[in-house]
Amino acid sequence: MARQRFPVSLPGIATGLRGALREGYGAAELRQDVMAGMTVGTVAVPLSMALAIATGVPPQHGLYTAIVAGAIIALTGGARFNVSGPTAAFVVILFPIVQQFGLGGLLIATMMAGLLLVALGLARMGRLIQFVPYPVVLGFTAGIAVVIAMLQVPDFLGLTTGPMGEHFTENIGIILSSFPTLEPFEFGIGVFTLALMLLWPRLGIPVPAPLVGLVAGGLAAWGVNAMFGSDGAQAVETIASRFTWEAGGESGQGIPPVLPTFMAPWQLPGPDGQPLVLDFDLFRALMGPAFAIAMLGAIESLLCAVVADGLTRTRHDPDAELIGQGLGNIAAPLFGGITATAALARTATSIRSGARSPVAALVHAVVVLLSVVVLAGVLGLVPMAALAALLFIVAWNMSEARHFVHTLRSAPAGDVVILVTCFGLTVLFDMVLAVAVGVGLAAALFIRRMALLTHTEPAGEDHHPSLNGLPASVVVYDINGPLFFGVAETALRSLHVVDPHVRTVILDMHDVPSMDGTALVAMRSLMEEMQREGVSLILAGLPARIIVKLRRAGVRKQAGVLTYARTLDDARAVALRWENQGPAGHQAV
Repeated sequence: MARQRFPVSLPGIATGLRGALREGYGAAELRQDVMAGMTVGTVAVPLSMALAIATGVPPQHGLYTAIVAGAIIALTGGARFNVSGPTAAFVVILFPIVQQFGLGGLLIATMMAGLLLVALGLARMGRLIQFVPYPVVLGFTAGIAVVIAMLQVPDFLGLTTGPMGEHFTENIGIILSSFPTLEPFEFGIGVFTLALMLLWPRLGIPVPAPLVGLVAGGLAAWGVNAMFGSDGAQAVETIASRFTWEAGGESGQGIPPVLPTFMAPWQLPGPDGQPLVLDFDLFRALMGPAFAIAMLGAIESLLCAVVADGLTRTRHDPDAELIGQGLGNIAAPLFGGITATAALARTATSIRSGARSPVAALVHAVVVLLSVVVLAGVLGLVPMAALAALLFIVAWNMSEARHFVHTLRSAPAGDVVILVTCFGLTVLFDMVLAVAVGVGLAAALFIRRMALLTHTEPAGEDHHPSLNGLPASVVVYDINGPLFFGVAETALRSLHVVDPHVRTVILDMHDVPSMDGTALVAMRSLMEEMQREGVSLILAGLPARIIVKLRRAGVRKQAGVLTYARTLDDARAVALRWENQGPAGHQAV
């Protein structure tokens, strides 16, 4: 006999781009996408550099991320407006990876995370973002913002700290002990850039504040270095003075003015500066970080897509978006790119600039590419204190401080506990632990709330007309709410019959939407106990799907023990028939 084949439906790819083209795409839409892409690309250049430096790697790796991952995700993802690249949310996760495994370890972990994201998309797990509660997301994003801001303090103040540690409290101690090394020029450049970026939007001039702030900060740093620098030493540290590069037999300061080229991640330096050794122990050590990267990447990209849908009244394909994010994170490390995901600030900027399709994100990647090739020397003049000021603003926006305070004041006590717990765990430990504990607490809180909604009580004649005139040997109970492991035993415990005159129990279960395995076992135990006491049980109002579950669990129609009824009228008729027939009627169920 021929084997029957069942069709397997796989998630689509590039559904965001295909959807935009399907709705009609012409010269007008292309013009809007080009303008939006140029705008967001201008913003992405300094952000990509700043976020790479905050992660602990040279700035060009952030630019390569925006170029390679930004283009691939735009072409293959399921969100029409997402703009992807390095994001602030990842700093907390990636910084410890660089400290422990070096640049090579970070890129390998990113590729592993990309594979996990593709697997999540193929398994159609995109909708799981709906099950991450808002207090959990708000708590860990606010915690990440605090950690990011703390990591920028040394560059903002010009402190000489040496290598930073992996933990918040350790780094606070390092910063405090380094305060005597504060450099006034660095601090002044940082304050000047920060103030300019905060005040610029109030002028209403359509030029991105980060671009204005960094250009002005760079000019100020150049002037300070020209007047106060001596013997090759600069009064204000810049990208060019901190970072060096080697490419194609050439070397230089700052950012290499070359296109991203293939580089095997496993040949890049580990924590000791030597190439990594690929073995099982390395992959096992990187599995935890890769999982953390994948989970945060999924959450960030899908949340960004949801926000973009709200701004544009469109719908994204979450599974295709996960696949696109995975492909981008697999490919980017092969060209020196670090971890990428959708960036909400850049996505919102693209939408406000008139973006119509993923072509805008593709143009953004091209703008970053041209900046690397043409403006590498100029980018090297950006002062580190100015980049720190930029990340202060990013951290503040990311923290959603107003929503955080509003939630503390207005949310139920359980949600406040979840919010504070996630925030504290993210700051003091790590984001993965915070999310795991937060989701666990949210699940426990949900179970408790559902348990309070589920109750069992005797039903009097005012409950339903069918109950009028029932003999004293027939009792009716009304069960309301879902029966699951948190409440099943408690809800059914009150049904145990103690009156020797009761011979029939009717359970009104019209308001029971679901039953889990624990409830099925509890129901079977109730049936068996009533059978021993000679009491018959009628279950009224259960939907067919739950009756099927009960039958599979062994709660079947049984003479003198159990039967089902569609309505209370049917249950009344059965109960009266049994009572009129006497004991023989109960045995004829």
